Amino acid sequence: MLDPIQIEQTYKQFIGNLPNWVHDGVVHIDLHTLHELGLLHSMQNDMSDSDDLTQYFHVIESAEKVTLFNDQFIVWIIPKMDEQIPMTNVLIALNYPEEAHLEIVFTTAGVYNTPRYVLRVLQHYLLDMLETEATLTSIEKNQ
Repeated sequence: MLDPIQIEQTYKQFIGNLPNWVHDGVVHIDLHTLHELGLLHSMQNDMSDSDDLTQYFHVIESAEKVTLFNDQFIVWIIPKMDEQIPMTNVLIALNYPEEAHLEIVFTTAGVYNTPRYVLRVLQHYLLDMLETEATLTSIEKNQ
């Protein structure tokens, strides 16, 4: 697991050349994306489950961003203004012992730029990444 200094260095590396690190591009969260991810129904019902918290994180807060990290993930939440429109960029990386691997970047803006949407989408991607890692581990063990 990377320490906070290494995490900050990794962030600077990622953000300094984001197009090079995000091969699939930045996911823009809108109505269509929420529908594709299957999050519209859960957003409308707003059934909050206290056991639904995916992970527990250490938090580092700065003027530029909030960094969440644990032994599996590093998440950078970066609020900013784009032409007077508030938006939030979120970078999610797997936290490997020697380095972090950037997996996904998404952005929210306008009506979708609320903590509720940002955290719900973040949780969706974390769960998806956990399932993918479990599948890969299972395949590796069977070979």
